[in-house]
Amino acid sequence: MKRTAGFLSIIVFLLVCWSLAYLLTAWLYDAIQITPSEFIRQLINSIVGFFFFGCCIAIITRIPWVKSRQEKHLHPIIQAIKMIAEGNFKIDLSYYKSQFREGDDDHPYYQIVSSISDMAEKLGEMEEMRQEFISNVSHEIQSPLTSISGFAHTLKNDDLSPEERKHYLHIIEMESTRLSKLSENLLKLTSLESEHLPLDQREYRLDHQLRRIILANEPQWTEKEINMDISLEDVKVTADEVMLDQVWINLLHNSIKFTPTKGTIAVEAFKSDNGSITVKIKDTGIGIEQESLMHIFERFYKADKSRNRSAGGNGLGLSIVKKIIDLHKGEIQVQSEVGKGTEVTVKIGKQRDGSTEVN
Repeated sequence: MKRTAGFLSIIVFLLVCWSLAYLLTAWLYDAIQITPSEFIRQLINSIVGFFFFGCCIAIITRIPWVKSRQEKHLHPIIQAIKMIAEGNFKIDLSYYKSQFREGDDDHPYYQIVSSISDMAEKLGEMEEMRQEFISNVSHEIQSPLTSISGFAHTLKNDDLSPEERKHYLHIIEMESTRLSKLSENLLKLTSLESEHLPLDQREYRLDHQLRRIILANEPQWTEKEINMDISLEDVKVTADEVMLDQVWINLLHNSIKFTPTKGTIAVEAFKSDNGSITVKIKDTGIGIEQESLMHIFERFYKADKSRNRSAGGNGLGLSIVKKIIDLHKGEIQVQSEVGKGTEVTVKIGKQRDGSTEVN
């Protein structure tokens, strides 16, 4: 009813404006004793009618009551936009939205308010992620820098024995390597998140790739006397071999890192009936708590901070793994039980767009 009444009011208003235009032009024609053609009269009446309509709108908008209603509707929106422009995304337009009645969801003002609220919420989430990312990066960089600076200062002591000096130099070298690795992983993750990152895909033997990586890491798992249980079917995959190298290296390093001495790591690869392939890496390590599983692919997240710190991790390895698997339109799942171990399952298969194929 409210919309119908508004529409009828506009119609009546237009009729009044055009009637005034007709009366004015008729009086003018009689006064100057000139009678134009019907087309010219209609054209002049329309111009004068629009002029009256515009003048009336301008006058009405200056009426204090109308102006206050406009400000009531527009002021909260303007203030919200100003707050967002200043970087304050904590705006509350719920009261303003409550002024609309049920069924007014398609009202222009309601749509504007809803869009601004959604935009502010998403920008706020992005800002929180940015702040958290900066905080994490600063923390990860500060830790090795503090160690390097501290031990470099200690090395100035001329009374240090050769063994102590060698020990401190070894720590500086390790912290420098950790800092370099952090920088490398950050650049790699930024590159992977680029929308225009090309995939250099070609067909190759996946089982050969896995064997090569396992053998390349032999010093690490033999040092801990870990039993490697390898079961790899002959399977070919069309994918970016360099990127998948990083996936298997990161996953294998995690298994070796968190598997105790004389533990077992099983690596399995096989082709499924639906044409996809599955790679499983299972270890008998310390495991991951259930509440941590949903966060393990987040940047800088460490399910066991103390162990990761001692092992030199920076919480970016699994983020890189997840991004590479997503780029190949694959899936990765993690199952774990504290004290019993972790199993990581990676599935890569044929896609409709042909982006990843298995032969």
